[in-house]
Amino acid sequence: MTETDTFYIGRCKNGHPDDFRFLVKRYQGALMGHLMGRVDNRDTAEEAAQESLVRAYFKIDTLKKPDRFFTWLLGISDRVALELCRTKRVQKQREHIRIEVQQAEEPSFSQDYVLEEAVSRLPDNYRHLILLRYYSQMSCRQIAEQLQIPLGTVTKTLSRAYALLRQTLTQSQTNESEVAG
Repeated sequence: MTETDTFYIGRCKNGHPDDFRFLVKRYQGALMGHLMGRVDNRDTAEEAAQESLVRAYFKIDTLKKPDRFFTWLLGISDRVALELCRTKRVQKQREHIRIEVQQAEEPSFSQDYVLEEAVSRLPDNYRHLILLRYYSQMSCRQIAEQLQIPLGTVTKTLSRAYALLRQTLTQSQTNESEVAG
């Protein structure tokens, strides 16, 4: 744009990289203004401006027309802004997916409470087996050995306990929907 750009770029290429600061000082405001129109917020614009200036500094030797420095810098900044926006969009999508998966895997407090309430209402022999199976994470075989009862009795009793739990949970869901409706 001016002879001073050519002068400072020449000095940078000839072993005086500290002179790049004069180019930064001259174009930083205009670069920020340009980037504010390209990205969603000031922080992202500042990040893009800084990254653009760093890339320009390290690629200054590839600049063929020093009098076109600002145009060249804007081209770099457009690519940086696009990369940052894409990266932030992907991060948001990943975070959204992570939250959805976490919510799907972790039952809510009310769901935990309803289940625990239903388990507590089971007859003792059913409740003991459910507690050993799911809260102590014992296998059916381990439960049979622990309680010194046949394996078939454990599996049959657990099956009945599941049926009672399903019935209790279905009833409580029906009651909740009637209250809500």
